[in-house]
Amino acid sequence: MVGGKPAWLRSPVALGRAAVVVLGLVIAADLYSLWAGTVMLDVMGDLVAGEFGADMERRAENADKIYGTTGGAQLITLLAGCVGFLLWFHRVRVNAEVFEPHIHRMKRGWTVGGWFVPVVNFWFPRRIAVDIWDASSLRPAAPEHMTPFGPVTDRGPHTLINAWWTLWIANLFAGRWATQSYWKAEEAEEVKSAVGNMMFSDGLDIAAAVLAIVVVLRITRMQDLRARSGPPLAPPVPGPVTTA
Repeated sequence: MVGGKPAWLRSPVALGRAAVVVLGLVIAADLYSLWAGTVMLDVMGDLVAGEFGADMERRAENADKIYGTTGGAQLITLLAGCVGFLLWFHRVRVNAEVFEPHIHRMKRGWTVGGWFVPVVNFWFPRRIAVDIWDASSLRPAAPEHMTPFGPVTDRGPHTLINAWWTLWIANLFAGRWATQSYWKAEEAEEVKSAVGNMMFSDGLDIAAAVLAIVVVLRITRMQDLRARSGPPLAPPVPGPVTTA
């Protein structure tokens, strides 16, 4: 129990699979956007080179329509990805409280709320993910009335989580910058440059989603293995010394 709220253990496998599926849809939408971006770049390159005419106009109109559909596809898959990932994230956080109730630095409500509160959303979710990772790891039990390690000290490396979080934050800034440059673009050269920025952002988003999938699979597997292994064996306690 953390913060007065009871924690109960439930399998994260189904929610983990669902999260992987919706994150896969995010990747698919980004790949579609990358393809549409190459079509747009090709047309804008020809316009910059001075090509005109009815055929060029049709190509430009077709490229614009194709690229226009990518925004809707990405928005829908992003919303689905957020819902699927957060449902899984909350489940594994509750499970982590069952495994190790003493090492969590954030209250449970921040598991979802931390993603939406400005400023703190740049580090609260990562901190919660690190605590979940550490609580889900298999290790021997500590002596009675002692926790395996403190809230901050004695933590192992978190390379995977750090890499995923770095890409996620980089993508947030790159996406905002790319979107602003695209909406401001008017001339063919400006549109071409803006589409290149959008494609760079899409690439970051794909990389972040791939690592998010790996994080989901790793933590889900760790929790499943720990739940199946049962409570850890306590260290042996010396018995009383007797004399013959």
